[in-house]
Amino acid sequence: MKKAIILLILLGLADLYPQHKFTLEESIQVGLKNSKNLKISQSKLLGSEAKISETTSQLFPRLSFNAGYTRLSDIPPFEVKLPVLPAPVKIEDIVLNNYSLKLSLQQPLFTGFRLLSLRSASEKFRDAFAADYNKDINEEAFNIINAYWNYFKAQKLKNYIDENLKQEDAHLTDTKNFLANDLVTKNDLLKLEVQYASLRLKQIEAENNLNTARALFNKTLGLPISDQTEIAEADPKIEIMQLNYDSLLTSALQSRFELLALDSRVQAGNENVSAAASTWYPSIYLFSDYYYNRPNQRIMPTIDKFKDTWDAGVTLSWDIWNWGYNSSQVEQARQNLNQLNTNKDLLKENIEVEVYNNYMALNAARNKIEVAKTGLEQADENYRGINEKYNVQYATSTDLIDAETSRLQSQTDLVNSLVDYETALARLLKSAGKKIY
Repeated sequence: MKKAIILLILLGLADLYPQHKFTLEESIQVGLKNSKNLKISQSKLLGSEAKISETTSQLFPRLSFNAGYTRLSDIPPFEVKLPVLPAPVKIEDIVLNNYSLKLSLQQPLFTGFRLLSLRSASEKFRDAFAADYNKDINEEAFNIINAYWNYFKAQKLKNYIDENLKQEDAHLTDTKNFLANDLVTKNDLLKLEVQYASLRLKQIEAENNLNTARALFNKTLGLPISDQTEIAEADPKIEIMQLNYDSLLTSALQSRFELLALDSRVQAGNENVSAAASTWYPSIYLFSDYYYNRPNQRIMPTIDKFKDTWDAGVTLSWDIWNWGYNSSQVEQARQNLNQLNTNKDLLKENIEVEVYNNYMALNAARNKIEVAKTGLEQADENYRGINEKYNVQYATSTDLIDAETSRLQSQTDLVNSLVDYETALARLLKSAGKKIY
């Protein structure tokens, strides 16, 4: 029994502090699955599908049913007086209770192409929402990638500071021994203690940055913000990709989901212009009605019984003059279309600038990595040399502190460069219309 209770407690703690380490691919999968923004975008897409069904339904016959009851006030019956008869002759009884049942069928025959245009516009809007949905997936994936690498950077910098702090602690111990043997001065020890205190402050700041990065990572994945999630801390595999700016720009102008969505909306705008222009044409409908009334007014004389009748025909309606109402609607639709076309041109210009800036940023990030790697190799070698000299008192504490500071800065520069490259690559591919998930 005790073992079972202990096991349950351990399982509960495991749920609170999961030990699973998320890879980048797993992070994207979980984040996309839990994204509320994507659920909203998907809902819009499903709503646009329903709009197509709504507009399509107007092309088919419409069947409606009406029922009613009316109580009439009492009046004298309809009577006729004849000269040859002493009493008036009753023609028909008064029916005070009226019941009406009506079944109507209506089929549009011609609406100036309005219904066809509206259905086509709905289909184009559906395509636009589908492109928006794919764009939102890409945007959400980039946010997850960015959060993942920021978490990686915060973790890596925390580890570097922890490592430097351990080495500084060891140097303090050695320096105290040197001071006991009069090999260093009190000032040398104070300098190292100041450096140790400075590293402790950096450690506190790094710990806070790590917690903040983890919280943002959790939020991006749709997990509780306080979960002690971990990531698979593997250095980025920098792949030198041969990317051509002209090819990237061509891809962006052909594949960007924003452009595809706006292009669909332009097509929908054209259909809306046609739908607005349909008011210049007559509308023709076929109709048929079935009546089951008590009394039925078409049957004479009136009797207090249910009787059925029917009718069928064709109606035509045409606005001959309505003070410019039709032309105003068409003009509004045309101006909306003009705005969409202008927005499309502006979007193309912005995409061109965006792809160029991201392309240059990726090249700069790649160059920074090479410089940072060289700087770290030199800083490591310098630190090893200074550390060996300090251990035999051929170097001062100032030299050691400078070497430690230089190496920590070089480690920080390399991590920043690696993360900048990964995010710059994802940003460039996204701006070129590539799927990054």
